[in-house]
Amino acid sequence: MLENQIYEQLSNLKSKTPLVEAITNYVTINDCANILLSIGASPAMCESADEAYDFTKLANAVYLNIGTLTKEQELAMLQAVKAADELNIPVILDPVGCAAIPRRIGFIDKLRSFGKVDIIKGNLGEIKSLAGVETKVRGVDSLDMGEDGVEVCKQLAKDWKCIVAASGKIDIITDGETTALVYNGDDMLTKVTGTGCMLGALTAGFCGANTDNLLASCIASFLSMGIAGEHAAQHNRGCYPGSFRVFLIDEIYKLNDTILRDKSKIEFV
Repeated sequence: MLENQIYEQLSNLKSKTPLVEAITNYVTINDCANILLSIGASPAMCESADEAYDFTKLANAVYLNIGTLTKEQELAMLQAVKAADELNIPVILDPVGCAAIPRRIGFIDKLRSFGKVDIIKGNLGEIKSLAGVETKVRGVDSLDMGEDGVEVCKQLAKDWKCIVAASGKIDIITDGETTALVYNGDDMLTKVTGTGCMLGALTAGFCGANTDNLLASCIASFLSMGIAGEHAAQHNRGCYPGSFRVFLIDEIYKLNDTILRDKSKIEFV
C-alpha cells in the first residue's frame, strides 16, 4: 500500500503546485529555488523576521535550513514554526552543521518549543548528533560509516515523534515503525555544493502537496533526487561537476511517476 502511494506523489505535486516557504542558507538558496521550480513547486524565500509569521500562513510547507544561520534567520524560523504549528503546515528541518557546532542543537531545541517539526532531514552525522550518539564529521560533512544508522534514526523518530530522513550512500527514511532504505543515487551528488539542501527543499515540495502521507512524500523526494542524479551522471559530460549540476536540474524536471516506479531501488526493513 505505502509503496503504491510513493509513486503517486509526484503527479500530485505537479497538479497542486505547492507553495514552499524556504528559509535556507545563502550558499545554496538559488539552487533550492530552482530545484523546487523544476519539480513543479513554487518557492518563496521569505526570511524577514517581520514577515515570516504571516507569510508562512500562506504556504503549504516550510523548509528550514540552518547552514548559514543569522540572527535574522533565527527569529524568522521561530515565527515560521509558530505559524506552521497553528495551521498544521508541515515543517522540514535541515540541521546543517549541528554535529560540528553544538550551539545549533540548542537553537533546534528552542525551535521545537515554538512548534512541531514534522521531518528532520540531514546526513547521518547530523542525525546522530541530534540523537546524542557519537559520530564523525568534517565541517558540515558526515564521515560516519552508518553501521547503526537505522537504529539511531528509528529511535530519534520515536523520541521526537517525527519522520527522520538520513541521506547517504544508502538513504534511511523512517517514522520509527516503517523504515525505507533508498539505494538510488550517484557519487557525483557529493561533488556539487548544495545537493543536500536541494534534497531538503524537494522534500518540502512533496510534503506540501501530500500532507496526508508525509512518509510517502519523503521517500518520493529521496527517490527523485537519487534517480535524477543517476540520470545526470550518464550524460556526455555528467562526470564533470559543473555540467552535472545543470543536468541534475534538467533531470528533476523530466521526472514522472512512471520513471520513479521503474527506476526505484527501495527496501523496507
